[in-house]
Amino acid sequence: MRGVEGAALAAHAGFDLLGVLVVGFVTAVVGGILRDVLLGDLPPAALRSSSRIVVALGASVATFVLLALVDEVPSTVILTLDGVGLALFAVIGAQKASAHGASLWVVVAVGVVAATGGGVVRDVLLGHTPVLLTQSVYGVAAALGALATGILLLATRRAHLSIAVGFVLAFGLREAVLLIG
Repeated sequence: MRGVEGAALAAHAGFDLLGVLVVGFVTAVVGGILRDVLLGDLPPAALRSSSRIVVALGASVATFVLLALVDEVPSTVILTLDGVGLALFAVIGAQKASAHGASLWVVVAVGVVAATGGGVVRDVLLGHTPVLLTQSVYGVAAALGALATGILLLATRRAHLSIAVGFVLAFGLREAVLLIG
């Protein structure tokens, strides 16, 4: 979903097919690549097999070709799916950092980078100020989810519970702020 969002923004900005592919791909995979590089898990998971690359590029091509259909998707659906991606990348990044023995602060930082890295690079490529720097709930929600995941992993060692609670908190905060306005 994140790659589709990036590709659509690039297409609307007038980028050609190559530009749409680059922005869509970067949006989809950079957060995970940064996570893995920070943790020394090389090569990054996104580059270990062609499947993630093919999916990211395929979604970008489909978005370029079917932009009119993508534009028909209600913004509330896009925002909700973006919130799911934010929360998911934050807690998975936090869990992976914790599994690498990182301190709680590093767990939170890696979770935030994993959740927001692709969007930051996307915004820079599009010539925009990154959303992370202008809409504080974005980073705060990722940090909350990563923090909760990290604390619960330390306290309970129950990965599924920790990830679920962190996800609900990150997603819930972002959605609550969007609903309140």
